[in-house]
Amino acid sequence: MRGWGRTADAPYAPALAPGSKAIIEMAKTTQTKNKPKAKGDGAKKAAPAGPPRQPGVERRKNHPLRAKNGHLSVLLTNTVPHLGAPGDLVKVRPGFARNYLLPQGLATFATPHNLRVVEKHRERLRALEAARRADLMALAAQIAQRSLTIEANANEEGHLYGSVNADQIAGALKTEGFPIATENVRIEGPLKELGLYTIKLHLGQDVDTEVKLWVVPTHTEEAAS
Repeated sequence: MRGWGRTADAPYAPALAPGSKAIIEMAKTTQTKNKPKAKGDGAKKAAPAGPPRQPGVERRKNHPLRAKNGHLSVLLTNTVPHLGAPGDLVKVRPGFARNYLLPQGLATFATPHNLRVVEKHRERLRALEAARRADLMALAAQIAQRSLTIEANANEEGHLYGSVNADQIAGALKTEGFPIATENVRIEGPLKELGLYTIKLHLGQDVDTEVKLWVVPTHTEEAAS
């Protein structure tokens, strides 16, 4: 047909109605806005999801200061009967720790810092105990080389009118310059006869010794004449 103003090779392009071009541009703009954005290298990466937040009970159960079996590890700062001595690491029920040991200052949490402090304290105690034991051993050797004499009233058969007890023996040792207390003297009972006795002494730790004791009749002017 003639009169269309196009050649045979030109593509067919129908004429647009007024306003159609603006509608097409608006549609393209809408499609561009609604088109999902592709994840590229420049896109902001989402932070990795951490472990799910544990409920309060689970957090307390997994607390590093709580043992697996539901007991709490604490360090004793004072002697607690039937439990331990200062510096001991013990496991107790959480309620017993929170309601009694910790508020009363009898224990503290077994944190790594506290464990290091206690270990250093134990090292000092061990050094002091070693020095103390050396002193006791030297004292035991000195006492073993000595003998004591205590005078007491007795009849002709050698029976004492009174008795010689641990307090008197400790006093005789103190007179000789030995720092011995009554509780260090080990005798089964008061001595009630004249004679020679071997008295056992417990000086402390694992150090023991013995001393010879002479119980002699009291010297009087009448007896001397």
